[in-house]
Amino acid sequence: MKIVVDTNILLSALIRDSTTREIVTSSKWEFFYPEVSLHEIRKYQQLVLEKTGLSKAAYEQLLAMLLDHVRLIPDEQLSGKMKEAKEIMQEIDPKDVVFIAAALAIPNSVVWSDDKDFDQQERVTTLKTKDIVEYYKGSKTHYQ
Repeated sequence: MKIVVDTNILLSALIRDSTTREIVTSSKWEFFYPEVSLHEIRKYQQLVLEKTGLSKAAYEQLLAMLLDHVRLIPDEQLSGKMKEAKEIMQEIDPKDVVFIAAALAIPNSVVWSDDKDFDQQERVTTLKTKDIVEYYKGSKTHYQ
């Protein structure tokens, strides 16, 4: 499965040694994240440090480890899909346009997000964490 993860999924994997982190680091799926959105992860660094008690060095090491399992999508790959993504998501949540563009740029991909805003569009398949966990554990086998 090809999965575009939204920022909150990566933040969740940073904050807790959880099933989310296990899925990102251990599954055979391909994970993608828009390179342009890395500033969002960095923006919440202090919050992650407070919630986890990690040092900055440990945080950087954990982030690097997670990103070893996530392909960053360069802006150039997204640019051809931004217009279509804006038409789909701009009125719902402009911050999520980049994730729709990423899913459109990667054939047969889904977005992994618990953000209800994605439910308001029908162009890109969106899976919630509970769905991803069910696929990971094998209790679900087909998403479309």
